[in-house]
Amino acid sequence: MPETFIVTEPEQAAALLHPVRSELISLLKEPRSATELSKRMNDSAQKINYHLKALEKVGLVVRAGTRNVRNLVEVLYVSAGRSFLLSDSLGLSADTVKKLQDQTALAHVLSLTEKIKRDAISLMEQSEDEEIPSAVMEMELALSDMDHRNAFLQEYADMLTTLIQKHHRPNKENARVYHVSMAMYPKPEGGGQRE
Repeated sequence: MPETFIVTEPEQAAALLHPVRSELISLLKEPRSATELSKRMNDSAQKINYHLKALEKVGLVVRAGTRNVRNLVEVLYVSAGRSFLLSDSLGLSADTVKKLQDQTALAHVLSLTEKIKRDAISLMEQSEDEEIPSAVMEMELALSDMDHRNAFLQEYADMLTTLIQKHHRPNKENARVYHVSMAMYPKPEGGGQRE
């Protein structure tokens, strides 16, 4: 079971918002049958089975095997993830999705934000009240044209490569690997105050 499941479909989000289905998902951190779940939730196995099938159809639970109980075969289900994260692309119109397919750099920015969120949630789930060493830098910069933008990106990449080579210690005992990302995109109109 992955630590974090990224919810990308509206049907998945709707299932997570359904009170019975969200409770089922929370009970399926380990494989369970409809019969077991019906006893825990004080509901009929038939109704629980109906909701399990709906969750399986949208990919939020998966079959985890079977077992024999008094000449009956019970199907076991397990949650598709330990936690669930709504994708930034959830709810985008078909037109926006098409534009993203044509704008690969912007699509990568969207994908990067999802990766960062997924990693942050995973780190929080793994931490035992310890502070996770992390840092964020956010800046704005005005560039006059595409040549100026390209020159900045090249100089930034060169500087970052030199800095990483200087400090990178992959073979050092107790070295911890950090993920470093950089995203650059035009500030949207109305996206905050202008200086």
